[in-house]
Amino acid sequence: MKKVFIIVLAAFSCFAQQGFSQEKQEKNPIIKFDTKTYDFGTVKEELGDIEAVFNFTNVGNDTLKLLTVKASCGCTSTKYTKEPVLPGEKGFVKAIYGTKNRPEKFRKGVTVTTNDPQNQRITLVISGEVTPRIQTYKDWYPTKVGNLRFKTNHLAFTKINNDEVRTDTLIVYNEWDKDMKILSFKNVTPFFTCKAESEVIKPSKTGNIIITYDATKRKNDYGLQFSRFTMMTNDELQPEKKLIVSAEVVENFSKLTPEQLKNAPKIAFDNPVYDFGSVKTGEKVLYGFVFKNQGKTDLIIRNVKASCGCTATNPEKTTLKPEESSKINISFNTSGRSGNQHKTITVICNDPNKSTTVLSVKGMVTK
Repeated sequence: MKKVFIIVLAAFSCFAQQGFSQEKQEKNPIIKFDTKTYDFGTVKEELGDIEAVFNFTNVGNDTLKLLTVKASCGCTSTKYTKEPVLPGEKGFVKAIYGTKNRPEKFRKGVTVTTNDPQNQRITLVISGEVTPRIQTYKDWYPTKVGNLRFKTNHLAFTKINNDEVRTDTLIVYNEWDKDMKILSFKNVTPFFTCKAESEVIKPSKTGNIIITYDATKRKNDYGLQFSRFTMMTNDELQPEKKLIVSAEVVENFSKLTPEQLKNAPKIAFDNPVYDFGSVKTGEKVLYGFVFKNQGKTDLIIRNVKASCGCTATNPEKTTLKPEESSKINISFNTSGRSGNQHKTITVICNDPNKSTTVLSVKGMVTK
């Protein structure tokens, strides 16, 4: 009889522990969304930001927290309930999609991380189709200077051979209600010429500014070159229009014979990257990039340019005989700088296989 009593008591104790354990496990928040998808249908691009609100309820018996809410791309931003949500209370997650410049079908996700053990990660989905807005002259000519609009006020010739002459056009649009008169051009360098195809541009009409770049006049100016000039007009709002012409002047090696290529100079740097480690603000970083001419004819350094004015460069020699070595000394001024630094020095030479070399100076500047 005593043995039976012990068995019954053990069984009761086991059931009691299971019941207590089950009660403890059930003390959890439970998130329940009204819906996990939202279809905007067809919307117009000019609407800008459109919003979808996902409401939820904590149907559990413990406090619910939204730990993180992340959109799948930068086109979507979010807002959400950041305070703890008590049992029975409601919250929201808002997904905001930007339609500007996105005329297309879309389907984006928003990942919600919670402290609900059964729903630690939930993906909400927004979808729809953005119809394109009707474009106007403001889209075609986005750069505004006074009453005159440009596709761009910077005409880039990109790469141009040192023996080449090339012509391109700046297109302008007159949004003024009067005739726009092109009066003259100021500060034009000897390397290019410019003229207005028509000296008068009627309201709501376009005009062409013809620019001819003559790289043969740059002589030994290689690499990226910028020229700023001014177009004078009768514009009452802003008569002077600041414009830019740029070109990357490169040496034309296409006319070299196979024999000349075989005997060409060859530049070789010991190390194109210098890591100065850690220095304090105000210290100067000094270093010399050693290089050698491994070719069979004279190596000529055409140009050396630093990426910023804080870095001074000085090649010891600009012409090297075969097997001769030299050094490009750099001085990096860290005054007023802090944090990770990465500066570059572009070296241009007459090596047909490697006319451009980019050297790097990097390190940490501490206050």
